[in-house]
Amino acid sequence: MFIQHMMGILYHPKQEWGQIRKEHYSAAHIFLQQISILAAIPAICMFIGTTQVGWSIAGSEFIKLDTMSALPAAVAFYFAMWVAVGFITYAIHWMEKNYGGDVSFDDCLSLATYTATPMFLSGLAALYPLLWFNVGVGLLAVCYSVYLLYTGVPVIMKIPEERAFLFSTSILTVGLCTLVGIIVTSVILWSTVIPLNYISG
Repeated sequence: MFIQHMMGILYHPKQEWGQIRKEHYSAAHIFLQQISILAAIPAICMFIGTTQVGWSIAGSEFIKLDTMSALPAAVAFYFAMWVAVGFITYAIHWMEKNYGGDVSFDDCLSLATYTATPMFLSGLAALYPLLWFNVGVGLLAVCYSVYLLYTGVPVIMKIPEERAFLFSTSILTVGLCTLVGIIVTSVILWSTVIPLNYISG
């Protein structure tokens, strides 16, 4: 059912949001059977791409990461995805009353998870970590996630579209701040707690 929803949210999101709302998945189900898989996609792909192919800006000089250096970074990134989704879900649940919403934490988690699905799937691009390619794929994924957010909020949160627009904008702000926070934290960790060792391609 998860794969069906994932494909549906990519191809016909407006109809699929209605189906997701009807099924009311529990938070445990979403974390263990959905986020656990989705978060692994960028973590594993980044590990493979950076250790086997190597990073490159223009596609000429590739710099690889040492395997023992990249592994803890990939594990930390994997769990960072769990924390990020959980934090955004908490923010959605905390803000919903201000916009007329009255749904469970589980429903808020469904909204956050399926909205972020394109961004998780874009992690496949990390198998070939060419800077301009990854940035392009990432931007497309972010744009589609924003579209999913604005179409999903009125359905999942059961609020009028005019309020849903404002609520979606608030969620988007939280999401972007969380993304920036992950990037900054990653840079700090990679330079201190989990130093990365580079090797020539």
